[in-house]
Amino acid sequence: MLENLLPFDGEVYYFGKIMEAQAAQIFYDKLLHQIDWKNDEAYIFGKHFVTKRKVAWYGDLEFEYTYSKITKKALKWTAELHELKLLVEKYTGAKYNSCLCNLYHNGEEGMAWHSDDEKKIEKNSSIASLTFGATRKFGFKHKTKKNVISIVLESGSLLEMKGTTQTFWWHRLPKTKLDVGPRINLTFRSIVE
Repeated sequence: MLENLLPFDGEVYYFGKIMEAQAAQIFYDKLLHQIDWKNDEAYIFGKHFVTKRKVAWYGDLEFEYTYSKITKKALKWTAELHELKLLVEKYTGAKYNSCLCNLYHNGEEGMAWHSDDEKKIEKNSSIASLTFGATRKFGFKHKTKKNVISIVLESGSLLEMKGTTQTFWWHRLPKTKLDVGPRINLTFRSIVE
């Protein structure tokens, strides 16, 4: 049985590597070249920003998903993404209808503290994070008690966040000065239809 990484107010489970290194590399190569990557955009304090990080949004339907005041429309699953969705569902026991794909080119790109608590995401549902490519540190920080927990995510590894995690905890992918290559992160989630 997996141990909850959070001491309270949520559930985070690390499955470790769920595939061999060679399989992870094959998926990485396919995802890198077949996903419809676009630079992410956000409005922060009324200013429009275009990030170096690239994203893509896929799902069962043409879901619309808004964060940082930018709306994205889901594309139809690729064969690889659908295969990975089924694999992740097997491990977590949850069902997902969409996936936000993230491409970080190097250690200079990351994500600041945030929660995936948009109204379109089913409340307290499972969000599964699958990593390919570079190994990166990933962190959690309690919103009021300020407890901080860190974990290292390797290529082919799976992390699941569920329960009240998004309500009480922030998470982030910190930037690093280490010479790391690109990382692809797939976050499978349940959008309210």
